[in-house]
Amino acid sequence: MLTSPAASCEGSRANVFTRKLVETKLTKYCEQKIPLHVRNQLRLNYRIRGNQVTLFEERPAFKKPSSWVEISVAQFRFNIRDKKWSLYCADRNSRWHLYGLLVPSVDFDDLLKEVDRDPTGIFFG
Repeated sequence: MLTSPAASCEGSRANVFTRKLVETKLTKYCEQKIPLHVRNQLRLNYRIRGNQVTLFEERPAFKKPSSWVEISVAQFRFNIRDKKWSLYCADRNSRWHLYGLLVPSVDFDDLLKEVDRDPTGIFFG
């Protein structure tokens, strides 16, 4: 629903609305999650590609602190057919796996709350 090449005019408006809603929620989440005084050492950001939204941390590289490295945190995927979001977690090789403790939801907030709660430590360690 974030992007669909064959979307109708009405569907296209829904895509734009959904994308803006997700951007607003994640921008606020990222700003609130990392205190201002540590942002020179740690940042939280996201990237939207198609129907996938990837949340990641950024930290200065160990041997070259002027370069920042990305560490995958979570991925949210929107299924156009059932209009539900699914949550994915990354393994140590940055491969994505369906997070089994939460069923897909029409409400993006359900997934974001689960990432923030992080009951298993899979997202933030």
